Amino acid sequence: MSNHHKLIILGSGPAGYTAAVYAARANLKPVIITGVEQGGQLMTTTEVDNWPADAEGVQGPELMARFQAHAERFGTEMIFDQIHTVDLQNRPFTLKGDMGEYTCDALIVATGASAKYLGLPSEETFAGKGVSACATCDGFFYRKRTVAVVGGGDTACEEAMYLSSLAKKVYMIVRKPYLRAAEIMRKRVEEKENIEILYNTNTLGLYGENGVEGAHLVRFKGEENEEKYDIQIDGFFLAIGHLPNTDLFKGQLELDPQGFIVTKGTSTATSVEGVYAAGDVADPTYRQGVVAAGSGAKAAIEAERFLQDKGEK
Repeated sequence: MSNHHKLIILGSGPAGYTAAVYAARANLKPVIITGVEQGGQLMTTTEVDNWPADAEGVQGPELMARFQAHAERFGTEMIFDQIHTVDLQNRPFTLKGDMGEYTCDALIVATGASAKYLGLPSEETFAGKGVSACATCDGFFYRKRTVAVVGGGDTACEEAMYLSSLAKKVYMIVRKPYLRAAEIMRKRVEEKENIEILYNTNTLGLYGENGVEGAHLVRFKGEENEEKYDIQIDGFFLAIGHLPNTDLFKGQLELDPQGFIVTKGTSTATSVEGVYAAGDVADPTYRQGVVAAGSGAKAAIEAERFLQDKGEK
């Protein structure tokens, strides 16, 4: 038998939990279906130093526990399930998971995005101990230290420039013999004194005792002039893109070429009436917890107005 709810929120990161707080206070009796990675990317983050009002910083898992407690305080129901099929062609919408089937009158998608990694075992070893996919989040911890940024596109250049204002030295590890970034971005990093670009270079692995202390690199991999060498670094930043968690919604919602959910203007409304998208799943630009939380609030407010207009609140 299907479990019917006024509002279901898919995802349990800052966007999902904030949407739940707002929706619960509006008496929508929201349900969060957590997914397998409850808490989202912040669960793998140690120190969160840029969360407003946490002047001393806060551990990522602790922050997410507080988010959950806040949502539950107002009566949000938590369902620990992973949705594998959705039907958004008709309302009520239908969602099928490993543990059951659910229907709802309105849906907020807050499934987030996952950073792309190189697939090195040492990336997992040093997760939260020098490996990061967000310079804006973690760059503060590397003031006057040496870091490396992997990638050669606009994002990598932006991350390198940001880090160059904090770190003593920034290496850019670029697989190709050129930067793929826009000309203005290329010029900025090339002219920045404390950025060194390592072209034709791949990362073989990271090393260190209690954290990242260096990287094993190879230049001209597989060619006659192949050269292996090490660099000493304190931080290793991935800037090779993010994958939005939107496989569920292909053919159901309008997605951009990168796979992010397309929303209408400044709204969180998607291409399907009654479905809203919040957080990183619809944000290829900022990817910040505080921005995701704000969009979760917007989505809940818009869902409430939608249900009210339909006479279903």
